[in-house]
Amino acid sequence: MTSWTPYGLLGRGKLNIFIYHSIKSAPDALLPSEPDVQQFDAILGFLRRWFTVLPLAEAVRRLGEGTLPAAAASLTLDDGYADNLTRLLPLLEKHAVPATVFVADGYLDGGCMWNDVIIESVRGCRGPRLDLAAHGLPVIDVEGVEARRRALDVLLPLVKYRPLVERTPLAAAIAQTAGVTPPGDLMLTSAQLKTLARSPLVTIGAHTHLHPILAVENESTAREEIAASKRRLEAITETPVTLFAYPNGRPGKDYTPRDVGLARAAGFDAAVSTAQGFADAASDRFQLPRFTPWDRTLSRFAVRMARHLASSSSPSSVAA
Repeated sequence: MTSWTPYGLLGRGKLNIFIYHSIKSAPDALLPSEPDVQQFDAILGFLRRWFTVLPLAEAVRRLGEGTLPAAAASLTLDDGYADNLTRLLPLLEKHAVPATVFVADGYLDGGCMWNDVIIESVRGCRGPRLDLAAHGLPVIDVEGVEARRRALDVLLPLVKYRPLVERTPLAAAIAQTAGVTPPGDLMLTSAQLKTLARSPLVTIGAHTHLHPILAVENESTAREEIAASKRRLEAITETPVTLFAYPNGRPGKDYTPRDVGLARAAGFDAAVSTAQGFADAASDRFQLPRFTPWDRTLSRFAVRMARHLASSSSPSSVAA
């Protein structure tokens, strides 16, 4: 356990929940905010030294009890990438740091999330331009790394907020136009998920079935996306799944009070958003904020953490 730390002076009564996704084998020029193994190794060492890193379920319980230690933190990863087993778990074991992995179960066993379909389409496009006019999207320059980054900045927001019945086939059409076959090994298999769930350092949480923007789906679809994910993950892991993460997670834009109610009704104990900030005694346990430290150097990471903890209040949430 961490004793006195400079962050403890700023962080009493505050729970810092960190959010990551995939751990790359090496820096990815198209995804500079995603850490690689070397960087994440350093981040975990930093967190282990300066924070008391708790399993999220324990941290939420202690937040409610008023027994949260100073400089308390929890680590979470979203979506269910295969590298959470092959690259993340060895690092968790090295540093003795616990983590919660929120899994979108619909992509297990060879699936590919819509955003990864688009990312890999842009990465592997066979020409200098990706002509998507036939699909109601622009003609986009993809010649060179900078152009591909700009292409993703354009394409991902244009597709993200489509309902599932539109988003999935549109992503597939973009891949077909680019001449790219989406990878089938990015996400965990059911067997890998079982292995990951057996680790005493890992808690599995639900992240819906197909990662929709809940706010754009009707209530029946949203309810089933939330509840079905919990059921299937519990069946695979043979353990209760008590934590939930809203896809994309911005209050009022990506999920609504209706969805908060659906998460409660599904039987979860707590849920996390992506509202920036820390959780405190006043926080809604079904809309806990998370912080994304993205700096590629530890010095900048440390400064960002200090600024984060020095903020005077937790973020707003949607009224339930």
